[in-house]
Formats: sequence, structure tokens, C-alpha cells
Amino acid sequence: MTTNDPLQQNIRRTTAIHALKQVRALVDEADADDAFKARALRWLLRYGWLVLLLAAALIARLLGVI
Repeated sequence: MTTNDPLQQNIRRTTAIHALKQVRALVDEADADDAFKARALRWLLRYGWLVLLLAAALIARLLGVI
């Protein structure tokens, strides 16, 4: 078999396509993870102050300040 053999070229092409699909799956997984982290951070920035305020009120209530 030489490098110009059509069978060898098909094997290399198929191997390359398979490798690209695996890389694409890894990139998609990383993108989904980044999107989840961005949503969590956005939620924390929007509602985190409210959670802290409620926690401070609860602690103050338990300590008898309120």
C-alpha cells in the first residue's frame, strides 16, 4: 500500500473525522459547563444579596437583636 492508495486515504479521512467529532464533543461539554457557571454567577449576583439579607435577619432574630 502506498500513500496514494484510495483505501489508505479513506482510512485516514475516516480517522480524522472521528477525531474531530471527539474534539467537538469535548468542546461542547466545556461550553455547556461554562454556560452553567455563567448562569449560576448571574443568579448569585441578582439574588445573592437577598439571601445574605435574609440570613442576617435570621441570625439577628436568633440572637435576640430583633
